[in-house]
Amino acid sequence: MQRPQPTQKRYQLNENDFIVSKTDTSGKITYGNKSFIELSKYSEEELLGAPHSIIRHPDMPKSVFKLLWSRIQKGEEIFAFVKNLSKDGSYYWVFTNVTASQDHKGKNIGYFSVRRKPNEAALQTVIALYKTLIEAEKAGGVDAGVTKLNTILNEKGVSYDELIISLQQ
Repeated sequence: MQRPQPTQKRYQLNENDFIVSKTDTSGKITYGNKSFIELSKYSEEELLGAPHSIIRHPDMPKSVFKLLWSRIQKGEEIFAFVKNLSKDGSYYWVFTNVTASQDHKGKNIGYFSVRRKPNEAALQTVIALYKTLIEAEKAGGVDAGVTKLNTILNEKGVSYDELIISLQQ
């Protein structure tokens, strides 16, 4: 499937929008609620079995997803601001919480993502941060983006979680 060409058209979520999706352990979509399907502009048939990265906007740093995957594969939850790309090229920002779904033995069997409207005031900070990470990635790859993120966090004297949660409040 060809990736859509991003446009400048933005959809803003409402306070009551609640987006849910589930994937298997390889990131293939196994469930999406009505809001997820509508915002993505894909049909349910197009989404089910597709990689969740089908909605990844090119403005998203790969280093953020590396951190996300590292955390959820260890059974840890993570919060993040994510810019998603719809099939028609429009985009929408979300504040997401991703957790592992586990069986009775504690083995990861999939991942569960719940998204809602982000704090609009936080987006300027997030957009600037993500641009910095993408520049680092262009110069030195994903690991350079991770290093840059860690440097920024150390300079601010906060953890990733502390930064992200403080921005959403």
